[in-house]
Amino acid sequence: AMDPQQRLLLEVSWEALENAAIAPKTLMGSQTGVFLGISVNEYSETAVEGNPDDIDVYTATGNALSIAAGRLSHYYGFQGPALVIDTACSSSLVAIHLACQSLRKQECDLAMTGGSFLMLSPHSLVSVAKMKALSPDGYCKTFDATADGYVRGEGCGLVVLKRLSDAEANGDNILGVIRGTAMNQDGRSSGLTVPNGQAQQACIEAALKDGKVNPAEVNYIETHGTGT
Repeated sequence: AMDPQQRLLLEVSWEALENAAIAPKTLMGSQTGVFLGISVNEYSETAVEGNPDDIDVYTATGNALSIAAGRLSHYYGFQGPALVIDTACSSSLVAIHLACQSLRKQECDLAMTGGSFLMLSPHSLVSVAKMKALSPDGYCKTFDATADGYVRGEGCGLVVLKRLSDAEANGDNILGVIRGTAMNQDGRSSGLTVPNGQAQQACIEAALKDGKVNPAEVNYIETHGTGT
């Protein structure tokens, strides 16, 4: 009765804590927040298939997106904020943005953040195929003149975040530092799914300002290059 995304999140969250050298039992009752990006829930459609007899007491909690975060908090005993964010392709990034804000506002002392995505129904694939958004040959040719669509993938990824001062004081294994984040919306563009270059530029400028980073100091940029 449970969406496999919830099981994946349980597994990967444990691995994330192991990787951070944090014993899960030490977080019981702590102000640890859970911020997850999840934009699809196709399992309930597949599992129930419209038959009321297939619905049981666990169907609601097993398939509600909000429970994906709540289940982690319940299992580990976290008492910080727990929420699921759906902003389509940017869901996990927005989750990290909100986790950073929560840490800076001291709503939580540690944050488990990231996301999951599984394709468990053909219906969404049929829809994007009819939009001609999918690459017919299965290759994503980003920035190429022959770009003719993107390729969907599945996965689950989580990171453990702390305020830098706390991580340094605790002697944690610090893999990276998030200097600044920002988010906005494209607003009016030439189509609902069409990017707005000026809005995206404004978002990058806001992130640089938030992180107090000179643009000339940035030497790597990862783009959202779907190839569409």
